[in-house]
Amino acid sequence: MWDFEHGPPAAVLGERYRIDWMLPSECADRLAAGTADIGLVPIAALPQNPGLRILPGCTIASKDYVRSLLLVRRSSRAVADIRTVAADTASRTTIAYSRIMFEKWGNSEIEFLPMTANLDVMLERTDAAIVIGDPALLALEERENRNERHEEELTYHDLAHEWRMLTNLPFVSAVWAARGDLKAVSGETWETIVADFVRSRDHGLANIEALAAEWCIRLPLAEHSIRSYLSENIHYVLDEDCVEGMRGFFRMAAESSILPDYKLEL
Repeated sequence: MWDFEHGPPAAVLGERYRIDWMLPSECADRLAAGTADIGLVPIAALPQNPGLRILPGCTIASKDYVRSLLLVRRSSRAVADIRTVAADTASRTTIAYSRIMFEKWGNSEIEFLPMTANLDVMLERTDAAIVIGDPALLALEERENRNERHEEELTYHDLAHEWRMLTNLPFVSAVWAARGDLKAVSGETWETIVADFVRSRDHGLANIEALAAEWCIRLPLAEHSIRSYLSENIHYVLDEDCVEGMRGFFRMAAESSILPDYKLEL
């Protein structure tokens, strides 16, 4: 979103786009309802909205460790013995990935219970917990302190890394998607819209230092932690590896009846 928020490009883009901020799951709902034209959507929302068109070039993915998608369990309880998982309600896609992984781990009888992202409360009520985003990054930062406070050892599974180990595919979380009639609605060409987003992505990647300095003020995370997360853990280019990762995810999700059949078109 660099160009949409910084410098002269923000003024130019402000004449073409009106930005509303919300969770990706809400973006998908808005697109489905026809009250938004473009949104950063979890890929698990695409089979329910097959009329959406994916903007090529940009994604939110990870090719190995991501740090912000965690399955946390008590070390004394093996994965095969887990029966209930407290799930951060913010991510449909992470839950779909997790269901597939539990099946591959030989444990498909999992009940996911929606809860807000409070690790202590989640683990009081269930066998394991899934936390994503800022709460996951903070949980890793607080890992040693938490173990000392509670006198119990927890195991932290990085879900993107686990997915890579199981499937040899990247973990693709979200893509930009647009209504199929976007050109008629906006008056802009598809090529112009795609170029706006790709250019903004590239400028953001060129300003990682500035982003880290900006966000360490907003989040209780060290600047170096934010910098490494943005530059090492997240992959932003919808390359062929990520496209194959999405195809693999959709195939496995359909085979397990987690999501409807979906033909990925770019």
